[in-house]
Amino acid sequence: MAHYDLKTEELKEMAPRLRAGDTVSLTGTIYTARDAAHKKMIAAMDAGESLPFDLAGATIYYAGPTPAKPGQVIGSIGPTTSGRMDPFAPRLLDAGLCCMIGKGARSKEVQQAMARNGAVYMVAIGGAGAAKAASIKNVEVIAYDELGCESVKRLTVENFSAIVSQDCAGGDLYAQGVAKYKK
Repeated sequence: MAHYDLKTEELKEMAPRLRAGDTVSLTGTIYTARDAAHKKMIAAMDAGESLPFDLAGATIYYAGPTPAKPGQVIGSIGPTTSGRMDPFAPRLLDAGLCCMIGKGARSKEVQQAMARNGAVYMVAIGGAGAAKAASIKNVEVIAYDELGCESVKRLTVENFSAIVSQDCAGGDLYAQGVAKYKK
């Protein structure tokens, strides 16, 4: 297991090299999107419309931040359960998405799409949303404002920490953990 300090624009190249258990500190641009936004993005793709951001090399953080308090850039921004995005993730991965961040295990279909596309899935620690907010330097709603906290936001992050949970080579911390304790 290794630690990487990465700029988000390096993820497309680096994702195929990252392995389950690696820790990563990200600096750059990531986007928030949850299930309601994913449904709208897939509908836009089906209609031949452009998406709110270019998926090529992009990172999506499955989060719906709380409103910022005075003097804050953003409120608490903990991860949401990634499995809710599993019906949509393979299509987004095939369209260029290279990194997803959330919490919880992913489906076999998502794992297969990650393998096909050299993508990676990372987890952020649940319950640490207030601490996670400290790494966010700017936030801008870029699409689906009507969804409130679930709108698509562009975040500028600095030293945003995450753990590689599932990699494109089949590494899976969730499966490894279960196997270890079944012995």
